[in-house]
Amino acid sequence: MKPSETNTAEPSLQDVNICGTLPLISPAELKREYPLTAEVANHVWRSRSAVCDVLKGKDKRVIAIVGPCSIHDTEMALEYARGLKVVADEVGDSILVVMRVYFEKPRTTVGWKGMINDPHLNDTFDIAEGLRRARRILCDINCVGLPAATEMLEPITPQYIADLITLASIGARTTESPTHRQMASGLSMPVGFKNSTEGSLEVAINAMKAASASHHFLGINHDGKTCVMTTRGNEYGHLILRGGRSGPNYHAEAVAEASRMLRSAKLPPRLVVDCSHANSSKDYRRQPEVWSDVIEQRAAGNDEIVGLMLESNLHEGAQTLGDDPGALKYGVSITDGCIDLNTTAELLRSAASRLRSASGVAG
Repeated sequence: MKPSETNTAEPSLQDVNICGTLPLISPAELKREYPLTAEVANHVWRSRSAVCDVLKGKDKRVIAIVGPCSIHDTEMALEYARGLKVVADEVGDSILVVMRVYFEKPRTTVGWKGMINDPHLNDTFDIAEGLRRARRILCDINCVGLPAATEMLEPITPQYIADLITLASIGARTTESPTHRQMASGLSMPVGFKNSTEGSLEVAINAMKAASASHHFLGINHDGKTCVMTTRGNEYGHLILRGGRSGPNYHAEAVAEASRMLRSAKLPPRLVVDCSHANSSKDYRRQPEVWSDVIEQRAAGNDEIVGLMLESNLHEGAQTLGDDPGALKYGVSITDGCIDLNTTAELLRSAASRLRSASGVAG
């Protein structure tokens, strides 16, 4: 527009790039649809207490966070949970098994963002249905008797599902985000912080310090109203080693350095090792190698290693999500490659045997 010209129409100054808005069900309404039974509530409370005891060193078991890279099929997830529960009961004296139930996937650029964002796998983005499916499968998995772990990616999502989560994580791409650190400070369960995609531990350690403090920030309450959220801080933060572009960080030397950095920051030296991602060079078939190395470190007496993570599904490998979701193979990941449930069971059983032997407890 030339300086001499005037615009008689009122210019658009807001929502210029917004194509539409769709009101969502409130957290309170969704919880009325899928209520928390007394049995499930007690199970979540006991599971969180057990994880907290492990983090404090009162419970000498090792936490194993195992399950699909992402949940895209609720029937498949429930079948996996039932199979995992059998093994969890077998190893429960030495390993506290928590199932990965991940609904939100951070993407480096673009791609399927998870069940909550796109439950029909066809770019229809029926988020209301995604939230319903997520809450329903979490109810079912807790009814099976397994604790659930998830990554908290969107700051609004926890109000819909957090009461069913035993253990949360903040991913490598979001650990540096002030929004996620503030959110973590108010979560009701322990939260793990992954090192950055570059491999920086300092980012995650700073996140642990930030999340342990009180914060005030914008969020929603159970009725879906925008509020100022005031938190007391989360004392159960822990560091998750997942490797980075600089290489893996699960070896004894890297673990010792991580413990040293935590102590230097006056934080409890409690570490979870992610056997996937850069620690396995993004090759799911190398996860057992990482797992065995870390279990040996723990058996040798390093009780600062409090847990491990595995990406596991009914069947091994990964597949590409194409234009026809009906053509997908049942039980195979559509995001990162996973080991199968049978291999997972073998790793859990062998780890339990090794840990029992190290502690002098008969199997």
